[in-house]
Amino acid sequence: MSFTTALSGINAQSEKLNSAGNNIANSQTVGYKSSSVRFADVFANSQGIGVKVSDTRQNFSQGSIESTNRNLDLAISGSGFYRMEQSSGEVAYSRNGEFSLAANGDIVNAQGARLMGYGLDTQITEDTAEQLAFPFSDVLAGSDPVPLNVAANDIPARATSEANILLNLDATTVQGQGLSTVELNDGTELPYHFSNSFTAYDSLGNAINVSTYFERGANNQWNATAVTEGVERGTFTLDFTTSGRLLTDADGNVTGVNGGDDSATITFPGGTDAEDVSFDLMFDGSTQFADISSRREFNQNGYTSGALVGVEVLADGTVMRNFSNEQSRPAGQIVLDTFRNEEGLRPLGNNLWAATNSSGVANTGAPGSGQYGQIESGAVEASNVDLAKELVDMIVSQRAYQANSNTISTQDELLQTVINL
Repeated sequence: MSFTTALSGINAQSEKLNSAGNNIANSQTVGYKSSSVRFADVFANSQGIGVKVSDTRQNFSQGSIESTNRNLDLAISGSGFYRMEQSSGEVAYSRNGEFSLAANGDIVNAQGARLMGYGLDTQITEDTAEQLAFPFSDVLAGSDPVPLNVAANDIPARATSEANILLNLDATTVQGQGLSTVELNDGTELPYHFSNSFTAYDSLGNAINVSTYFERGANNQWNATAVTEGVERGTFTLDFTTSGRLLTDADGNVTGVNGGDDSATITFPGGTDAEDVSFDLMFDGSTQFADISSRREFNQNGYTSGALVGVEVLADGTVMRNFSNEQSRPAGQIVLDTFRNEEGLRPLGNNLWAATNSSGVANTGAPGSGQYGQIESGAVEASNVDLAKELVDMIVSQRAYQANSNTISTQDELLQTVINL
């Protein structure tokens, strides 16, 4: 029986040494989670007959986040696993965020498994007003996860349909004094106190320069004229209160633009083969203070066409396509899965785990919401192996292995003595 007890100790320590060796070997494996061996004593008729391995437990504690400056290296800061579709179609889970783009635009790991997430609403196309006005609205959050794909198609041009300019017009300007003039194509001299230019776009993405000229009138009113290519394209007025704000009604709606309209309409021809351009120019927040006339802010919703120049991933897992025209559109949103019992996941190798009855079913959600961690782009999660601890454990296991071996040697000597008698 002593031989059996010692052999059980040797076998148990061999398993522990194997676990420590595997941990040490994977100390530089991205997303690796260390494991440890648990022992249990063995009794028969109230007498100890050795030890057995009761469990090999995985440690899913957070590994350190290491910067890589590569935009498709993604670390999970907090709870959750990436959801991966293997070539067989089976779903597996990983903490390794070293991804790349396949030739067809799929986001894949080194083994070709595809990263999954919330896809796009196929009913919303690139040129619909809804998608353009709300760039995240076409991600089908909460839908069934699908493999994410980054389409390589260009983003089409969009004609300007709305522009907002934030001005301050100098309240010290005197009507009829200090005027400058500009000559239009028809020979008309257009007087002004302040001018400003901005770029608008037609339906083919042609950039068109729009100049606006402002002349101080009576009673806190300014007369404005829009000009493109030397031709007048629209006139309007701005009316301010004695406190320097645009006139508004009781509900706070702007009434000080164009005699009560909340915007001024500008219309002009587009470029060759393009549609005419017509858009509303708004002046929300503009003022008339005793400061130099200047443009404080400007934005408009038109742009030229653009080619895909890069991909970035936001903290909430949204995969953004960046285009050469400085526009961005989502390609989907990465999902994370959590489990009631992470230690019940079954290791598959290649930094993947499979769900089991012990782990429970996966709970899916968006990064940064609820219990789910955030995504850190340009970084990876290092192995959580504590190398110093593993080396110490290996030394202790080696000593225990040798002690059990000595027990066998001692038993052998005693048996030999008995035989000699």
